Amino acid sequence: MEAKTNGTKNEQISIGIIGCGWLGKALVKALVQEQYQVVATTQHQEKLKLINELGAQAEILSIPFGNINTKTSAIFSCHTLIICIPPGFRKGKKDYPDNIAAIIKQAELRQVSKVILISSTAVYEGIIGDVNELTKLKYTIEKVKLLTQAEQHVLEFSNQGIVIRAAGLVGPKRHPGIFFKNKKVLTSPNAYVNLVHQADLVAQILLMLKSNTIKGVFNAVSDMQVTKKHYYTIASKALNVALPKFDKHSEVELGKKVLSDKLRDTLGYHYQYDDLVAWLINAEQP
Repeated sequence: MEAKTNGTKNEQISIGIIGCGWLGKALVKALVQEQYQVVATTQHQEKLKLINELGAQAEILSIPFGNINTKTSAIFSCHTLIICIPPGFRKGKKDYPDNIAAIIKQAELRQVSKVILISSTAVYEGIIGDVNELTKLKYTIEKVKLLTQAEQHVLEFSNQGIVIRAAGLVGPKRHPGIFFKNKKVLTSPNAYVNLVHQADLVAQILLMLKSNTIKGVFNAVSDMQVTKKHYYTIASKALNVALPKFDKHSEVELGKKVLSDKLRDTLGYHYQYDDLVAWLINAEQP
């Protein structure tokens, strides 16, 4: 895919989104509005039309690549790649680091300029108290080990590699009140809740696209000193659904509070939804 040679500055920059799910579609909309060229991938043929309707070039991409000819894939001709694929741990998958490594290998071969990986604050699992990007991780936990292995492939990318450790995502059609409709038991009810709104994460990614110098790991999370029990009680009441059940055996578990000072300072970013309790009350019904 060749960049246009006229129009605005953004029209000359192509952005590839690998994994066009809930976050990926929001990114496509924002990038198209900012007049970037956008290529977005999916594993499902039936989703190609939807991606095209959003204004992006749609492409099938499965990882591992198998029979796909990556030499002709438009996604790897883009200036920047944004990787939004889920690790798949809940499905028992352990190939996430290998999948990210395969993407980075192609990015190197095709001379991509920048790679942004949307990772997860789950990398801090097992830690109690305040955590930031320099906190020592518990690599004995398999999920932590796999996430950091994947992140490392991006950080070792020869050009500009950025890892965004996103907290739990909320936003349109993802109201926290629906999380417990199936009578799920809430563990560690007195631990802090770590969440980020889709609009804030998209805005932060857009700012990172404009910088040629930012590298490294950044936490993306709203600044709330609110327990899970308090937050999800309000969330359930906002939707008039049954309150979640709280695991009394884990009430003493305080958990982690993820800090995002580095991202805020580096980007000079002010969150639109730092107070996600207020957002809960005013949010559109899912």
